Amino acid sequence: MTTNEIKQGKPLSPTAQKVMNIASILGAIATVVFIVWAWQKGLFTSEETLSAYMLQAGIWGPPIFIFLQILQTVVPIIPGALTSIAGVYIYGNIIGNVYNYIGIIIGSIIAFYLARQYGQQFVKSMVSENTYNRYINWLDKGKWFDYFFAFMMFFPVSPDDFLCMLAGLTKMTYKKFIIIILVFKPFTLAAYTIGLRFIIDWFWAFFK
Repeated sequence: MTTNEIKQGKPLSPTAQKVMNIASILGAIATVVFIVWAWQKGLFTSEETLSAYMLQAGIWGPPIFIFLQILQTVVPIIPGALTSIAGVYIYGNIIGNVYNYIGIIIGSIIAFYLARQYGQQFVKSMVSENTYNRYINWLDKGKWFDYFFAFMMFFPVSPDDFLCMLAGLTKMTYKKFIIIILVFKPFTLAAYTIGLRFIIDWFWAFFK
């Protein structure tokens, strides 16, 4: 018996499983539709154009954006890279990452909670079998999983949403989990969005 014995949790109903699967598919379709629509509208011609259009939402913009970040963290409806980079283009590097941070932190805590409540079945429903199998053996390493989890939260390209769920299968306390993501997420988020923005800006400048 290892320190991080997998918590089985409550069984996930077939209906809930189908809803999450359908939501993921619809999210992928909606993302493609949005990208095509935005391209036709010319929103990708410059960051100023995209920002000006999205800011038309007014005071409702930030809470809607934060909600989308929470949603994409818990359920892979929208690619996280798309919403995160959109945040910095719409609201700027500092405010955009603050909104990203708030949404992702809340979403990560919800993902951890759901994994603890519903166990392996829920986690498997959220990711591919290959991803699950690649990391599941870390649960056999006892306390080393905690160090591994902290390191991966600091690493910009790790599957952090999935790892938050995986942590929910262990005996990691809520306190430790929240401290880790509060401390390490800002560095990861800043590095990820700034790096991605640099690449996108380069492409924008190149094709002008």
